[in-house]
Amino acid sequence: MALDRDTDGTITWGDVRSRQEEIAKLALSHLTILPTKPSVRLRCATPSGQSLRWRLRRPSLRRGLRCRAARARVDYRLFFDVDPQHHGIVRIDDVAGTRTAIFTPGDPSQRFARSGLNRGHQLASAIQARRSPHLAGIDHLLFLIALLLPSVLRRQKDGSWQPVPRLRPALTDVLKIVTAFTVAHSITLTLSALEVLRLPSRFVESGIAASVVVAAVNNVWPLLEEDRMDGRVCARPPPWLRLQRDADGLGAPKQNLVLTLFGFNVGVEIGQMCVVAVFLPLAYVVRKTTSYRRAGLYGGSVVIAAVASVWLVERAFAVKIF
Repeated sequence: MALDRDTDGTITWGDVRSRQEEIAKLALSHLTILPTKPSVRLRCATPSGQSLRWRLRRPSLRRGLRCRAARARVDYRLFFDVDPQHHGIVRIDDVAGTRTAIFTPGDPSQRFARSGLNRGHQLASAIQARRSPHLAGIDHLLFLIALLLPSVLRRQKDGSWQPVPRLRPALTDVLKIVTAFTVAHSITLTLSALEVLRLPSRFVESGIAASVVVAAVNNVWPLLEEDRMDGRVCARPPPWLRLQRDADGLGAPKQNLVLTLFGFNVGVEIGQMCVVAVFLPLAYVVRKTTSYRRAGLYGGSVVIAAVASVWLVERAFAVKIF
């Protein structure tokens, strides 16, 4: 849409707000509402007024539609062909109550009935929206990898690294990490969705970037208190660092929050276990090699710390480095 009218290379919040009517028209042009049967008449109106908000450094457009139909099929395909991270959230309000559903590239068309949305489909939609690694967030993924890199090694008192003798201890550590992630998402998503705790997005995202930096740097230079077991030093960050803040607001109504939150957290768990299932066996096989310690642990941690440091500067000072 050529939002950057002053051609300064930056799209500002003012640029977006000045074109919100055109943005709304673009969104509606990719939204189709049809009756489930050709013989059924469907009438829809677009009430005046819309909401354009800035959340997590991303613009979010909310537009209301009023339709007269007992059943309808909704097809939503905005940006799916160019941005796999995009998703749409629909909130249905009628005599049956309030419920939500999520449109994703894999589920762009859904059916709705006035008697109520199928709860199984709603749960599956929430899981689908959150299990994809690209929707979980690259910062979330790098944070998890930074914690997984030393999971097949143990740091000795002299600072050297030794491979774990068996897979089971490493697997136990990994399960603790993944469980902490799930607990963190359950707590923070609930607080955010219920609006119990609302923090400035710049503060939240800067904190997330900082936690990635700390987790990665700790693999190279120990910054945090370490656990000592049987004379060995275990290079594991304490649990509080694993409880990374996730302030993704769901935009879901409180009446329907439990099911949506449960689905999102199940999706997070599935996504994380997919990463673990791929990473851990490979890391365990090559854990005794010098290449893994140098290129994998040290090299990977340095790269993650560098990338997260750029994010931290960009988010804290609202500048664009790359």
